[in-house]
Amino acid sequence: MALIVQKYGGTSVGSIEKIRAVAERVINTAKQGHRMVVVLSAMAGQTDGLIRLAHQLNRDPDPRELDVLMSTGEQASVALFAIAVKSMGHEACSLLGFQAGIHTDDLYGKARIHDVEPGRIIRNLDQGRIVTVAGFQGIDGRGDITTLGRGGSDTTAVALAAALNADVCEIYTDVNGVYTTDPNICPKARKMDFIAYDEMLEMASLGAKVLEIRSVEFAKKFNVPIHVRSTFANERGTMVVAETKDMEKVAVSGVAYNKNEARVTIRKAPDQPGIASRIFEPVFKAGIVVDMIVQNTSQDGMTDLTFTVPKTDFYKTMKLVTDVAVKIGAERVLGDEDIAKVSIIGVGMRTHAGVAKKMFETLARENINIIMISTSEIKISCVIEEKYTELAVRVLHSTFGLDADPGKTSQQ
Repeated sequence: MALIVQKYGGTSVGSIEKIRAVAERVINTAKQGHRMVVVLSAMAGQTDGLIRLAHQLNRDPDPRELDVLMSTGEQASVALFAIAVKSMGHEACSLLGFQAGIHTDDLYGKARIHDVEPGRIIRNLDQGRIVTVAGFQGIDGRGDITTLGRGGSDTTAVALAAALNADVCEIYTDVNGVYTTDPNICPKARKMDFIAYDEMLEMASLGAKVLEIRSVEFAKKFNVPIHVRSTFANERGTMVVAETKDMEKVAVSGVAYNKNEARVTIRKAPDQPGIASRIFEPVFKAGIVVDMIVQNTSQDGMTDLTFTVPKTDFYKTMKLVTDVAVKIGAERVLGDEDIAKVSIIGVGMRTHAGVAKKMFETLARENINIIMISTSEIKISCVIEEKYTELAVRVLHSTFGLDADPGKTSQQ
């Protein structure tokens, strides 16, 4: 008998019929003797609808009240699911984030889990119930409802799996697993049977939408095996697990891209100690995640500093940085939203030479100019013009031998 945490996304519970189907699937697993904890997202489109309602009242709604509003989507999902399970003759209990003991900080809209007290979940499991927990939400130190940001239900599921010492955390979605790249733009993409935590972390941070990055961080920290699989099929998906020696044999295991990138450049800022800190302080305080940072060589005591942020935070960042630029005497601030980041990932890069050269040569053959470069020991990222994104992904996927065999191409 195993303790299994399953998470179902919004498309998986997007209608009453789909909720019934998920309930049947969970009950069938429970009948095999397994203890079941089910984390649900809001029904597809519901969260966006709630945000639109808020914006009809205020273009910049209060973050605390917005979290209270958005959390109701998951509340509806878990209640409907519990009703469905009970109608099929099995005991169930729905819990909201705070009832499940999920404690967070107070950064509304982007809260981070810092503690889970699963006692209530365990008591319900001991009484033979299927426990369903609202994803995406928790409670802060003041007792206020918080939300974890987009994809937060993945984080909820893995955090609960860690706290409960679950045997596996199954993430059900509308794809069959993790692919070598996005099958929507590269038909030769292959589904992977296994992927290392570090590789999945890089892919999640680089725009792959299969798993939310914080969920993978939790999984790696607490060694929680994640099984990414389709709600609408019974076939095995992709296991996200600790790195093995076999994984190092392949130099590149995947190609990722992210169009949600914008570039900010501060021209001719004083090249003095403390200037970078002053530039980034208001950006970090606003909860904006800075990705790539490049500083040019100093000339006449001045330098250019360029960095990237999520496109959704571009205008806020431009305002904050422009205010700082005036104070420090920089010449001007430039912005560019028409960029994308293309990356190759693989734990095998640690032991394979010449990977970067091969990537740069491939992009050059297609006349794709590289604007910025960032590397880690298992990743190389290039910022390019957004219009070349799909081409870059396809040629890199082919160059590094990731294309599926003809007739055996995995489809999403």
